[in-house]
Amino acid sequence: MIGIKPNKGKLLIAEPSLTGDVSFNRSVVLLAEHNEEGSVGFILNKPLEYNINDLVTEISIPLQVYNGGPVEQDNLYFIHKVPDLIDNSIEIADGIYWGGDFETTVQLINEGVITDEDIRFFLGYSGWSSLQLDQELSSKSWIVVPNEYSSSIIQKSSIAFWKEKMLELGGNYLIWSNAPENPSLN
Repeated sequence: MIGIKPNKGKLLIAEPSLTGDVSFNRSVVLLAEHNEEGSVGFILNKPLEYNINDLVTEISIPLQVYNGGPVEQDNLYFIHKVPDLIDNSIEIADGIYWGGDFETTVQLINEGVITDEDIRFFLGYSGWSSLQLDQELSSKSWIVVPNEYSSSIIQKSSIAFWKEKMLELGGNYLIWSNAPENPSLN
């Protein structure tokens, strides 16, 4: 499994060596784009203390908002699995889409047509310039794994997601699955 090339739709699992990195410690990132110009992704397992209706008053349903990454944290992004309902969506892979018509999205959330099973909101995103992600992979900061969840990745919200991936990787990663988040506080 280790040694898979990054590509949109794949997952990046933060190596245990990223302990102490404020943004990416214990992160699982869905790559939304990866090409010669750079990479974009969203951290899947870092819920914020906000609901979408705290940030967008036109939305009446309290859907969880996640920290998507350290870039443009004052901007709201979303992934979803309902491109037939949200025009101008960009396919990431395996039935997962990025963005689209926001006014329609707000209306469909308020009508109960789109639920938390269909969509996930993020403040900010994770971004890498050209070749930056490749350099981080060479320095063993990330592990690339397939997204075996396909579009159901949207429901994968557990903060224990990183630990689950460490257990799946096995071997030397097993010990890290139970390590404290900040070993210096142990």
